[in-house]
Amino acid sequence: MTSEDARQVQRMFSRIVPRYDLLNRVMSLGMDGRWRRAAATAAQPTDRLALDVGTGTGDLALELRRQGATHVVGVDFSSEMLATARAKAAAAGQAGHSWALANALALPFGEDAFHCVTNAFLLRNLPDLRTGLAEMVRVLVPGGHLVCLDATQPPRGPFGSLYRLYFNRLLPPFAGAISGDPAAYRYLPKSLEGFPSATGLAAILADIGLSEVRFRLLGGGTVALHTGRKPPIGA
Repeated sequence: MTSEDARQVQRMFSRIVPRYDLLNRVMSLGMDGRWRRAAATAAQPTDRLALDVGTGTGDLALELRRQGATHVVGVDFSSEMLATARAKAAAAGQAGHSWALANALALPFGEDAFHCVTNAFLLRNLPDLRTGLAEMVRVLVPGGHLVCLDATQPPRGPFGSLYRLYFNRLLPPFAGAISGDPAAYRYLPKSLEGFPSATGLAAILADIGLSEVRFRLLGGGTVALHTGRKPPIGA
């Protein structure tokens, strides 16, 4: 992905904010909330300072707080997304959040700043996957957990074939009609092209220095929840 591609993606996400949450529910057949709850649980946020990268409209950040994080910082490259996240937290009566406009490839935090770092449906949109992941590891304290939730390459077999038809051909025009932005959802299948398999992403996480790397397949194998731990000092 070129820098111009990245700017186009940024503008695209800013445009679709009004229908973003609705489309997430529709596209996941209502399962995305359950997946985010699982991601928050995997981060082990209780009594910890958490960072949610690519927070979007804040659903995962709010879930981290509900599950006991002392404070959650949500960062995103869209000010429109962050405004919605801030309003959503206020409407829920949830304190303990900070929101920051930031580039996932150059996080504005020092090393070892957060006890857990999460992201949901971000990685496919990064111009440089390894750089983004390395940044998340950099700001993670030794012993802290990184949790990544994203779409993955669908499985082989009849279900995988049906899912590819849905994801590549049926979903983009449907979601485009609901959102009023057909171009935005034509991008969706493109974002998965060349993205590593769940096994491949696990290998990258291990290669950048994480230990205890594991993943779970969700949604019939169409979504992957990866976890890894930054090795404690002296380990």
